[in-house]
Amino acid sequence: MGEENRDYLELAYRSIQCFSDDGKLLLPELNQLMDIALKDGVVDDNEKRVLRAILRRLVPAELTPEMLARVKELQARHGL
Repeated sequence: MGEENRDYLELAYRSIQCFSDDGKLLLPELNQLMDIALKDGVVDDNEKRVLRAILRRLVPAELTPEMLARVKELQARHGL
């Protein structure tokens, strides 16, 4: 039996750091979170769950056009 991927724990921890800084998630921070999720080449169900929770915290009116485009791309590409 294979070992469970625990990258989702790192995602959750890192997202807390991102939001606690200024209450917002910046594009470079989102990209860093995606790097963690894609470390093994796959966004698994636990990672998707954490990423969806992160994206739900975003306020669309506060997002830059680049950030909004990146969020939409990730949602489409990874089923978030």
